[in-house]
Amino acid sequence: MFDNHRLAFAWVCLTNALAVTTFAAAPASQRERVEQVTQLSGLVAFWDFVDREPDRQRRFVAHVPEGDERYPLDAANYVRDYWQQGREATYDDFPLLGRGPFGQAVRIVKESEPDFRPFLYVPRSRLHDTPLDIKGDARSVTVVVWAIRESGNHALAGIWHEGTDLKQRETAGIAKVERGQRQYALFAGLNYSGSACGHVSENGAGSFLNKYALHKCNSAAQVPAVSADSPADVLDHSWHCLAMTLDHSTEQLTGWVDGNSDDRWLERPKRDGLIGSAYQAYMQGYYAGVPGLQQGEDPSFPADQYYNPPEDTPVATKVLSESPTERTEQREYAYTKVELTLRRNAQGAWDETDRELIALRLNPWWYPHSIYTPADDDTGGPFTIGRVIHSGRSVGFTGWIGGVAVFDRALTSTELALLAGIAKQPMVSAP
Repeated sequence: MFDNHRLAFAWVCLTNALAVTTFAAAPASQRERVEQVTQLSGLVAFWDFVDREPDRQRRFVAHVPEGDERYPLDAANYVRDYWQQGREATYDDFPLLGRGPFGQAVRIVKESEPDFRPFLYVPRSRLHDTPLDIKGDARSVTVVVWAIRESGNHALAGIWHEGTDLKQRETAGIAKVERGQRQYALFAGLNYSGSACGHVSENGAGSFLNKYALHKCNSAAQVPAVSADSPADVLDHSWHCLAMTLDHSTEQLTGWVDGNSDDRWLERPKRDGLIGSAYQAYMQGYYAGVPGLQQGEDPSFPADQYYNPPEDTPVATKVLSESPTERTEQREYAYTKVELTLRRNAQGAWDETDRELIALRLNPWWYPHSIYTPADDDTGGPFTIGRVIHSGRSVGFTGWIGGVAVFDRALTSTELALLAGIAKQPMVSAP
């Protein structure tokens, strides 16, 4: 069975690689590259940082289906908005490269001023209940970002207002306090810097009794750090396509780098500073299903925060030890690896008496929920590029962003490989 899985996986990787190679072998014009994105079904918005408003503001606008809102991007310093500190941000704070996968790129600068954290954004008032506001039950989403990563592991693009109500040193004296308003976003790795980290929230707030949202995936591949001031030929060969897909039909949240997802597992999640909360959510859900109060069980743990991926049929089973009366097994399921203690009953069958979660699959991540639905435009966050509103006020991702696309479905591996191929073509300049 393992051989068949490996063979199928190798075939997918080869197919994707051939798609990228074939696409990259025939350089396309700037217009043709844009059409490679816009012709895909389910497109909600695609900013190439070439298309702008015709009026004096000249804000970047998105390619969208005919008749839809074009989502012009404003510039803001969220520290000024929420802490009333620092200067205002303008488009001048986003230097332009003059070329890129689609002809242009904006720089997210490694800011040295602690009260200056600029981003580009679509205000909530202009996106609420529009196609970009992907939320609710049975919804899928894809976010694709073409980028050169200089440093950092935080947000690239999405609707992810972390909230400014977290109790920590940075929020002391904050002027504007708001709860989390998270929906979906793509990050540059978080706990695995440079990976494609897809983030989704069912409640806008924290997960598994942790103050942070923890429904997230991490691609196996991690893009390297490259100075944003590198020579032109270095930058031109440093573009990567990072993406996240949420497929509600499979309940999978997946991170992709250059068209490949690949598996990532976290061994011994109990020891992890953040995913340790998911370990607790798994164990509490398990305890709740066993009659009687179990050692380590917390009856007050909310049932809607249990994390128990399906474990119907093991992918693999390994016997670790066995005696006439007791047996220890390691079982691998689609999203979990567990160690079980079994005892032989009077009928000679094995009964489970204890279990320990020893690994969690991070890519893809099991996500069986809806996407957070804000009640109105006062309880929803903006769509931001380059950074998100968050209490830590860290510098976050820095580097170049040459395109951002959002789809209201989960793109296939073949489609993502084709989009990744755009980053491997010779760079073009805006017409």
